[in-house]
Amino acid sequence: MIAGILKEPQGENRVSLLPEQVEALLKKNVQVIIEDGAGANAYATNEAYTQKGATVGSRAQVLQSDIVLSLNILSADDISGLKSNAVVLGIFQPLFNFNDMKQWAAKNVSTFSMDMIPRTTRAQSMDVLSSQANIAGYRAVLLSATLLPRYFPMFMTAAGSIPPAKVLILGAGVAGLQAIATAKRLGAVVEVFDTRPAVKEEVMSLGAKFVEVEGAADATKAGGYAVEQSEEYKQKQQQKIAESVAKADVIITTAQIPGKKAPILITQEMLNSMRNGSVIIDLAAATGGNTPLTKNNEHFVTDKGVLIVGNSNLPSGMPFDASKVYGKNVMNFLQLVIDKDGNLNLNFEDDLVKGCCITHAGEVVHERVKGL
Repeated sequence: MIAGILKEPQGENRVSLLPEQVEALLKKNVQVIIEDGAGANAYATNEAYTQKGATVGSRAQVLQSDIVLSLNILSADDISGLKSNAVVLGIFQPLFNFNDMKQWAAKNVSTFSMDMIPRTTRAQSMDVLSSQANIAGYRAVLLSATLLPRYFPMFMTAAGSIPPAKVLILGAGVAGLQAIATAKRLGAVVEVFDTRPAVKEEVMSLGAKFVEVEGAADATKAGGYAVEQSEEYKQKQQQKIAESVAKADVIITTAQIPGKKAPILITQEMLNSMRNGSVIIDLAAATGGNTPLTKNNEHFVTDKGVLIVGNSNLPSGMPFDASKVYGKNVMNFLQLVIDKDGNLNLNFEDDLVKGCCITHAGEVVHERVKGL
């Protein structure tokens, strides 16, 4: 069997597998071909791959592999260049790109989207959303610290005292929790909102204040994800958030609901209440953002001087470690679909294999995507 690693599009610095992970595949009797320069932005040269036993080829050659690895969704030209019954593995956001998934099914492509893997204990080592969100939360705080025209920590100097920055984090998932820890290390005062009361203990253990809003919908059956809330809850939530927004120097928003547009948590009125020079890092920008003015991959300054940074791909800015942990997730998943002789074995009796399979045998097979 041949596994191919594609070069990612402009602006994406990660790569699906690093050279040391390629070596592990080769030991399983899987041949590996990598597109010329695919690892360059992640500080992995062609030579590093060839030293481990991989071969370097053109994009067309890589697309003829039995299993093709790509973090980002493939173009129509790429799909037409795949061999019959090819397997494609990556992060494809099928709930948003469902039309592409239907086209891929028509081309008889077997698609596995790692962002759809069930969030169970057994799947933790394959959870790409968590591994990448951890990096996003860390980098969001560092980015905000460089953009904020104020110190993060409190300083007492001969010229006077400077109070610590006030950081508000909306969403205490993996990205939010890492953002809390990083902001606290930098000396900020941190407040956190989340619709799930269950995360309160984790938030407080990191030294942040958890701002509670009563009446949240039960999210225990949502596999660790946020769920849609009632209008009454949203109104109470907005009132509470507005109080914290007006005091915040930095806001980091992470709120997303799988398959839906990101909820607007910071209204125009709230933005108008913020101080000149405040910074918002919106990690939900790719699905619309948590403010009405968020633009993905753009910096936007409001009339009141608030900087809104829309960036859903912060892990790309730390490409070596982001690729390393992503590649580890991929390798753990490949253990489920490659047998001991190095052959492809798609065992749909396995709940993890079935759970992240989007298209197979000419059909869209994932229930949630099929219903779109």
